[in-house]
Amino acid sequence: MNIVVWNCRGALKPNFQSYVQDLVKFHDPTLLVVMETRIGGSRARDIINRLPFDGAILTKTIGRAGGLWLLWNSNRVEVTQLACSKLEIHTAIKVRASSSYWMFSAVYASPRNAERRILWDNLSNVADLHNLPWVIARDFNEPLSGDDKFGGRVVNSSRSLLFKECLDKCNMVDLGFSGPRFTWTNRREVQKLIQERIDRFFANLDWCLLYPEARVTHLTRCHSDHCPVLLETNPQNRVRLNRPFKFQKYWLSDVSFPRVVAQAWNQSSHLQEATESFAKKANEWNRNHFGNIFAKKNQIKARLNRVQRAMATRPSSSLVELENELLKELDNVLNQEHELWALKSRVN
Repeated sequence: MNIVVWNCRGALKPNFQSYVQDLVKFHDPTLLVVMETRIGGSRARDIINRLPFDGAILTKTIGRAGGLWLLWNSNRVEVTQLACSKLEIHTAIKVRASSSYWMFSAVYASPRNAERRILWDNLSNVADLHNLPWVIARDFNEPLSGDDKFGGRVVNSSRSLLFKECLDKCNMVDLGFSGPRFTWTNRREVQKLIQERIDRFFANLDWCLLYPEARVTHLTRCHSDHCPVLLETNPQNRVRLNRPFKFQKYWLSDVSFPRVVAQAWNQSSHLQEATESFAKKANEWNRNHFGNIFAKKNQIKARLNRVQRAMATRPSSSLVELENELLKELDNVLNQEHELWALKSRVN
């Protein structure tokens, strides 16, 4: 079971829905937490209805700020809402494929000290009300130590102490991470660059015993100044299977496709041989002609991930410039991908 948490900084962004589709395609989350959606009510529901989830809990926005969504697939988990506020969603999770039953909290910590203190108290109170395995996913808006920050002011020791006290009261441990060290950046030039690790998963001992192999990964950051964070309760290596040949109707709209058919037919003397040749050549043509868009998108994301890892240890002006260039390239490729899907939908 996978859980993805992402502070999207606005669900009305042009590429928000396509990026969520990508997260679903590559990481298959059962639960998706989206923070700072900055949209609520019927407009939020309209967007959620276009996403591949059939369960949802939404919090109210704070003016044009805030907004917290918890989305899930009900064929995999049963989600019971326990409590909800503008900055917190507390639920009980029953995993349908097993007998496991645990508590899941999605929390967005306000940058304002007064509201943050209320949140710490709320979490401490929640801890006193149950003895379930418990995991918290959140944007804490607070580094725990100096190692969690690069640039800007030093970590406020009094604020981080209150944070640590809350975690101790809740018997929480940091689940760690792999990937780029920092989850948020102000995306400024290197002299003014600030990076922080503020998006985290915490769990109590009972939850850790329930999922001893659980793994957290910081995914590539794009479309927001926060990166998505992936929690895999039972990490598995994905196996790529050979797909059977499938004819795509949108091929017929491309002027170069008849040449593919002609080559396969003219170079074969038997129907079965011609059919096999066509399937092979059509797949190669599709991969080179259309598939390069998807391959290029994945290549750019892989480069972005390497750049963001490097920026966590040795930031430089050249790396900042390279990240910005790659983000622009990614936007261009996403626009091309959108045009391709539009072509497919018109033909099909």
